[in-house]
Formats: sequence, C-alpha cells, structure tokens
Amino acid sequence: MSMITLKRVESAADRKAFVDLPWTLYANDPHWVPPLKGEMLGLIGGIKTNPWFGHAEAAFWLALKDGQVVGRISAQVDQLVIAPGAPGGGPGTGHWGMFECIDDAAVANALFGAAEDRLRSRGMTRAQGPFSLSVWDEPGLLVQGFEGPPTVMMGHHLPHYERLVTARGYQGVKDLHAWSLPIAQPFPEMVQRIVAFSERNAKLVTRPVNKAKFDQEAALILDILNDAWSDNWGFVPLTPAEIAYVGKKLKPIIFENLVRIAEYEGVPVGFMITLPDINELTRDLNGSLFPFGWAKLLWRLRAPRVKRMRVPLMGIRKSLQGHRVASLMAFQMIEYIRRASVAEFGASEGEIGWILDDNGPMRSIADAIDSHVTRTYRIYERAL
Repeated sequence: MSMITLKRVESAADRKAFVDLPWTLYANDPHWVPPLKGEMLGLIGGIKTNPWFGHAEAAFWLALKDGQVVGRISAQVDQLVIAPGAPGGGPGTGHWGMFECIDDAAVANALFGAAEDRLRSRGMTRAQGPFSLSVWDEPGLLVQGFEGPPTVMMGHHLPHYERLVTARGYQGVKDLHAWSLPIAQPFPEMVQRIVAFSERNAKLVTRPVNKAKFDQEAALILDILNDAWSDNWGFVPLTPAEIAYVGKKLKPIIFENLVRIAEYEGVPVGFMITLPDINELTRDLNGSLFPFGWAKLLWRLRAPRVKRMRVPLMGIRKSLQGHRVASLMAFQMIEYIRRASVAEFGASEGEIGWILDDNGPMRSIADAIDSHVTRTYRIYERAL
C-alpha cells in the first residue's frame, strides 16, 4: 500500500520542490505555460520578496507518495480579507491556494486537511480558494476553457482538480470570466459612434501613460483602482508597499500606448491597462532566465509582436460610476488601445478579464464589443 506523507515547506530545497512540481504534473499538457521560477520563488518567499506578507501569513505543504512529491497547497490568513466589511470575506475567512495534485483523492484530502487545520488554528471558520496567494495574483480554479493556453498572469489547471475540490465538500461561490474577441477589425458601428461622440466632449481626455514618470503614474492608477474596485467581491486594497512592488514588476512589460488614463475636467478618474501576452515570449524559456533567458526576453520586449493582448485591469472612480461619461471614457480607452494593439504589436485577439460573474457594467461592455466567455475560474468555499 502506498504511503502518503506531508512535509511543511521550510527550507530552500522545500521551496524549490514546491515551485518545480508543476513541471511534472503538466508534462503532457500542451497548453500549460511554464511560469518563471524566480517569480514563483519571490511570491512565496516572505516579506523580503513579497510585501503581501506585510498584512498576511501563509504556510505551505508538499505531499509525498512513496517518497515522490505529488502535490502541494498553501493556507493563508490575510488581515485585509478578515477585516469587518471586506467584500466576500470578513472575520473568519481563511484562504487556501497554489493547489496542484496528481489525480488521487487521498493525496488531495491530505493536502486540504493540512490547510484547513492551519486555518482553524488561526480562528478561521470558513475556507475559500484557490487564491494563489491573493485576489491580485491568480484567483480561482479553471473549470471551463482548457482548450488553449492562458494569457499573461492567468492560471491554468488540470481538469481533475475540480473533481478533487468538490469531493472535499467545497461549493462554488463566485465565478470569474475571461472574455475573448477579435480585434484586427473595428468594433461594431454602435461602439464607433460612442467613441466619435466621446471625442467631441472637450471635458474628456484619455491619454497614454507617461513611462518617464512611471512611479507617479503607477501610484495614480492604483489609487484609482483601490477606489473603483472597493465594492467588488473579494476586493482587498493594495497597500503603498504593494503599489510600489506592482509598479516595479509591471514596468518592463508596460507600453505607453497600451495604458490609458482618463481625465475628466482635468482630473484623472479612470484607467485601462493592457499587456501584450508575455506568455508567448516566455513559453520556450521553460521557467528559467538563466543563463540566456534574460537576454532573450529583454530583446523580445524591445518591440514585441504577439497574437494576443490582455486587459487585466480597468476602473472608473466610484463618483462617476453609472454616469454617462464613464461609458464614454471606457469605450474611448478600449478603442484607442485596440488601434495601438493592432498597428504597433500585430495583435489579432484580445482578452478582457477576469470579470466577476455579477459585474453587470463590465459584462455589458464585453457584450457591446462582441466578446464571449472563453475561460471560467471558480472560487470555492467550505465551512470549517
């Protein structure tokens, strides 16, 4: 009979094994894109490499079967998630994530048991997941859309994970959708009329980000984000340290004409960030920037040509949400970025997401530009 054991991740060797496991599990998955190992080690490395640990704690485990690593999981408690009034969270809400596992219910149950016990020991009364590690990283389990590779900063999972999660008694509480659309051709005529109308409004200007002042621009964008998304399910505000961290990470893959800031009467009130699908540029690096990966990636980022673009973040300050000008600036930013994506980067497809299943305004915009859901990620919950 096979023996299953759990090992708490504590040493550098443990962290390496934790990061390396997907290379074994996804060896036969043609759509998996290897993450950069340095990024993953930084994500789980503690406060020195990830400021999220300034307001949260996490523990990590490996599952071994007959001495071989066959699974992993994290359990985390975030003070911003358990704060009273946190949308989708609140007191007693613990998270698990970074779940990877062979198709073996016994292994999965051992991993979930360790994570749940950890959350109970911290006073948590319900477990939600997956969050790897937070809602700003890779939230949700892929349950629909296994037919192609994910875009940059989106997760990809094996189909049997859903069965292992639900067999543990977890039920879905929120779906996150990725919407895809062709962008080589102009948007429908109705959208073009809205854009033309917006351009006649002298009070409304959408400008490209100024990368020469990127620190200030990033802080401005993320301040708008914290306001715009504050009522969304699962939202936790980004701290000043996290804003600086995110800005530093994004800067190498930010291109001025793909990031717009909307100003109304001279005041910045909205933004839209679009990224080239960097997965297309890193896939052949197999997770390593050494010895020559850095040079390859830097060269490719000088003038990237990609098939797909992804819109990970877009927001309008709450004071204007529901106002007609919010719709005008949204469509203007989308159209201007579409033009740049095609003309400067050769892109032919776009992805918007993720979008919460109950985010009516964003779903309406997605419908208006003839996009459709291609991938669905699910957040699960179970009482402890």
